[in-house]
Amino acid sequence: MTGFATRAAFEAALADLPPPDAAIVAQARERQAQLTKPAGSLGRLEEIAIFMAGWQRRVRPRLETVQAIVFAGEHGVATRGVSAFPPEVTRQMVANFNAGGAAINALSRACGAALSVVDLTGDGPSGDITEAPAMDEAECLAALSAGANAVNTQADLLLVGEMGIGNTTPASAICAQGQAESAGAWIGRGTGIDAEGLNRKRQAVDAALRLHGPHCASPFETLRRLGGREIAAMAGAILTARQRRIPVLLDGFICCAAIAPLQCADPAFTDHCLAGHCSDEHAHGMLLDRLGLRPLLRLDMRLGEGTGAAVAVQIVRSALAAHNEMATFAEAAVSGAR
Repeated sequence: MTGFATRAAFEAALADLPPPDAAIVAQARERQAQLTKPAGSLGRLEEIAIFMAGWQRRVRPRLETVQAIVFAGEHGVATRGVSAFPPEVTRQMVANFNAGGAAINALSRACGAALSVVDLTGDGPSGDITEAPAMDEAECLAALSAGANAVNTQADLLLVGEMGIGNTTPASAICAQGQAESAGAWIGRGTGIDAEGLNRKRQAVDAALRLHGPHCASPFETLRRLGGREIAAMAGAILTARQRRIPVLLDGFICCAAIAPLQCADPAFTDHCLAGHCSDEHAHGMLLDRLGLRPLLRLDMRLGEGTGAAVAVQIVRSALAAHNEMATFAEAAVSGAR
């Protein structure tokens, strides 16, 4: 088992991020130059293949084991009417995941990913961030460790998703914390709230930032005070994937918000991440720009659960198929460029 027994252990992991294998990157790039096509003609598929090679430390990377994890947690702030759905939907959707009936179940099957569901609702809702921290230190460490322990260390690619009614509110607060833009720039309609709900959401984020902002001096404190169990768990999983050099395919706004504090601490944190898509959630595009990531897809999705990343797995499979299976100019007896 892995995990973070102390705040210091989490901070030490964040301070010691392994890089991709530069020698393998060079060899993969050289293989791309020898394949029967004009240089660069497969565009981002070439970049993806080289990215995967460097992190997997294989000149010909593979996707034999793709892991999808959905983390579920409840939020105290959800009782303030910041979502179009009632708080009990979180636990109901966990049952749906376990029964195989949700969108992420179908899309995981379609892309060949093994789906795990990590249910953190048994610990109860996080604190209402307008009045108190989302978690105490022990709860935050437990959530980070739940994420870390859920990662299959043999995975070739990891994607993470979430379920937590009201969680776009803490995600917006995390993104707004310490940024020059007003909090309103990070607030969207989430599950489809009306104008009154949007105003309640803005008020909740403003209240949370007034209460916690001065204390959010580290990634841990930002996650602890403004996040929630499933948000911290995603951060723990993605950090553990980096420690294991497992490439990560990011999903939507909540998933990206979970690692925003980590990337603020070290801009290189997202080097092992691909953005699966840009969701229809208001601020996701702005957040991806802040993270330095270009999305693979734009399909106007905003479901969460890891669904956008699951669809993007097919793009990664295509990139690796071309990289691994094409003949070189020498193998095909085809003349190269003059």
